[in-house]
Amino acid sequence: MYQRRVSKAHPRVEATGSVDELNSALGMARALAGNASAAQSLRAVQQDLVTVMGELATVPEDLERYTRDGYPRVTPALTAKLDHWVQTLETQKPAFRGWAIPGDSPAAAALDVARAVCRRAERRVCALANAGQLPNPEILVFLNRLSDALWLLARWAEGQAAPGVANGGLLTAPHPPAAGSGKTRFRRRFRAGPRYGS
Repeated sequence: MYQRRVSKAHPRVEATGSVDELNSALGMARALAGNASAAQSLRAVQQDLVTVMGELATVPEDLERYTRDGYPRVTPALTAKLDHWVQTLETQKPAFRGWAIPGDSPAAAALDVARAVCRRAERRVCALANAGQLPNPEILVFLNRLSDALWLLARWAEGQAAPGVANGGLLTAPHPPAAGSGKTRFRRRFRAGPRYGS
């Protein structure tokens, strides 16, 4: 942003590029979803990733100008939507035992690819943070929670593809919980390791 020039191997470029790859992987998953509600949820996440990329592409000294120019920043509200989505997915009780082997259906396989790309993006952003170049730690929390949601959605997609299971519209786009609806199951902080998947 703002005509800053850095090496293509700079950690900021690596982080932003990895999130761009994640957005593309989610686009493939959305195209293969075969379920309108799941596709709507994935598109909502893709829109939020545009916000993530914009902030990552901005060096810390330009962030005040970035905000003043009207660009959105990553906030706990974005993560709260993912928390709510994870809770919704968990109510569907997706079947899984031990390590998942991707590939039981095209939709689930695409989601597992997106989940793996999300983990890589999280690592790249973590490297940027370790270099002292990530003023907003909420970006890490958001990516960490997103990979949880994608793992659960992939297991749900596998269940929907199983013989005798109707492909119902059970999943809704992520929305934050209503005030007073109860505490979120996850603390809004970056965890040392993933809750789901690798």
